[in-house]
Amino acid sequence: MNDKVIITVATTGAFPTKEHNKAIPMTPHEIAKDVYACWKAGAAIAHLHMRDDDGHGTMSAERFEETISLIRKTDCDIIINCTTSGDLHATDETRMIHLSKVKPEMASYDCGTMNWMNSTVFYNTPAFLEKLGYYMQEQNVKPEIEVFDASFIYNALYYLKKGVLKAPLHFQLCMGAPGGIAATIENLVFLKNLLPKDCTWSAFGIGSNHLPTLFATISMGGHIRVGMEDNVYYTKGELAKSNCQFVERAVRIIQEAGKQPATPNEARKILNIK
Repeated sequence: MNDKVIITVATTGAFPTKEHNKAIPMTPHEIAKDVYACWKAGAAIAHLHMRDDDGHGTMSAERFEETISLIRKTDCDIIINCTTSGDLHATDETRMIHLSKVKPEMASYDCGTMNWMNSTVFYNTPAFLEKLGYYMQEQNVKPEIEVFDASFIYNALYYLKKGVLKAPLHFQLCMGAPGGIAATIENLVFLKNLLPKDCTWSAFGIGSNHLPTLFATISMGGHIRVGMEDNVYYTKGELAKSNCQFVERAVRIIQEAGKQPATPNEARKILNIK
């Protein structure tokens, strides 16, 4: 499996709107259709956020249920990875309740609190992280440990030692969010060197640093994330036409590097998803 690279597609996020790019999927039908196209193009994991009727991020369990039901009605076997951080105003309970309803194979585990977008605070308190970690174990959901700064990795190692998280861990290095670690190659190497040896990891850079981070991550043996949650431009000054466009480019780059995109079932083996 050493020559396999997992592509995660983050189609929507909680913040970009159609004013930023008309191609961003917002409704359950749009998201499900987009995920299917990205799976056909080579994505193995779909990282899902939901939007309400006004286009704002929501943790509505009903929206997750509707969207995932639409995906599962097709022949698509993509790994479903649900956010637990789709609304900064959500309660601890509403950040978790959808996991028991839709039974995703993975979900995000944002392992620390930070200033978010230089405008507010992204709260992930120790009490919530312990509650979420144990709840994910009960629901048989693999945590994707989201890392916005080095301290998040140290927090994860603490929760691993305490039993809140179970090895092997999977990390997503999220670089370039205002308030978090900058998306530079030096920072990518720094974060990667902090990870435990028996883990798996993926990375992405937000905005203009998307491609340099993608190239470096592949060369360092990591997995990658693409999609309009992180970047609405395909290249400088050119809006992306679809999330599928990002996935297709990622497949070409992986193949040019002498590797292959992992299928969903190969990704399950790599990530130790039962």
